[in-house]
Amino acid sequence: MKVLSGIQPSGELHLGNYFGAIRQYVRMQDEHDCFFFVANYHALTSLREGPRLKKLSMDVAADYLALGISPKKAAIFLQSDLPEVTELTWLLSTVTPMGLLQRCHAYKEKLAQGVPADHGLFAYPVLMAADILIQQADLVPVGQDQKQHVEVSRDIAERFNGIYGKVFRLPQPYILKDVAVVPGTDGRKMSKSYGNTIGMFEPEKSLKGKIMGIKTDSTPVEAPKDPDRCNLFALFKLVASEEEKAEVERRYRAGGVGYGEVKKRLLALMLEYFAEARERRKELAADMGKVRKVLDEGADKARAGARTTLRAAREAVGL
Repeated sequence: MKVLSGIQPSGELHLGNYFGAIRQYVRMQDEHDCFFFVANYHALTSLREGPRLKKLSMDVAADYLALGISPKKAAIFLQSDLPEVTELTWLLSTVTPMGLLQRCHAYKEKLAQGVPADHGLFAYPVLMAADILIQQADLVPVGQDQKQHVEVSRDIAERFNGIYGKVFRLPQPYILKDVAVVPGTDGRKMSKSYGNTIGMFEPEKSLKGKIMGIKTDSTPVEAPKDPDRCNLFALFKLVASEEEKAEVERRYRAGGVGYGEVKKRLLALMLEYFAEARERRKELAADMGKVRKVLDEGADKARAGARTTLRAAREAVGL
């Protein structure tokens, strides 16, 4: 099966990106024909600093590699290295109903957050559909809350196929069943937009500061605590062994464990869990030319399929 997914370079990658997506990508590359891209076109809806976008795009690609996505097993590329995607976006736009876009929850959520409404934000799902459909992807790995994005892509593909004849394969959402809900340092969902993230590759001093600053309640050390309602424990169990997780949970419920102790242990576990990835990331930072080469090779592979699909779509509409 052909699998496609991407992550925006709108900020540094964090634990939520890893446990919510990249960890699963690493597993899927052994079973499927995978295409993982850096969604820098998409990032333009929120990031409007050219030099920063360029740097973050390369950083995300380096993070992919450091965390275990292999160019021998998957195509890794920049979205912007496939300009065919933007042409297909326009072709799809001409058959996409306004009502379909107006119902998209991501757009409504952004408006509710006070994000200015522009065409890029509104038409975001059409660009996403082009990403998926131009590769004729079978599966798109997403969390349950992102399922609508793939359903919109299917709706657009069905409408195009209904008007012009079958050009696009209908993608299926691949719901990631072992996705961890990762809280940020303030207890809300970890998100770049909230400024509550913890990065895998932060300098140790910065990492320590963030972990020690994780928001907890005022329950005293000797009192019992509920691990199921503790943001700190939710992060701790992501990197702890089953045995240590069970022991700390027992101590939470019995009383006698302080949050400071758990934070110090979390820092040690984080450094241990990502030790190899952090070392690989340092090596890549010293040779970003290697990352660029991987992206060029990935784009070549992705472009081959993209051109075939775009050619069929152009012919279907009469171009």
